[in-house]
Amino acid sequence: EVQLVESGGGLVQAEESLRLSCAGSGFTFGDYAIGWFRQAPGKEREGVSSIYNSDGSTYYADSVKGRFTMSSDNAKNTVYLQMNSLKPEDTAVYYCAAVRSWALQLRLWVWASSWDYWGQGTQVTVSS
Repeated sequence: EVQLVESGGGLVQAEESLRLSCAGSGFTFGDYAIGWFRQAPGKEREGVSSIYNSDGSTYYADSVKGRFTMSSDNAKNTVYLQMNSLKPEDTAVYYCAAVRSWALQLRLWVWASSWDYWGQGTQVTVSS
């Protein structure tokens, strides 16, 4: 059974940093892509970044480019999202998601419907 568990959320002030973690189990990590999404109250779930664990290729939404960095440690079955220079508009519940890499190549990573497995989410709150 595929399981994803996020951690690392919290309350920070604007311009501070947080690092989120997503630990995966129940699947061959290197065969999957992992994505980070976020959802603020009253808004749709938004793609933040994604990574192919097979080669480390990463993709970012324009709103986080230059501030967020996604990385993967295949030995630990864990991906990270380093978030720097946080803004109040980054406040949301952050979810990680997984899908087989070959399947994502046929889809758009920013679509939530492209991902097959989801974690429970972790809250990130940025105060001004």
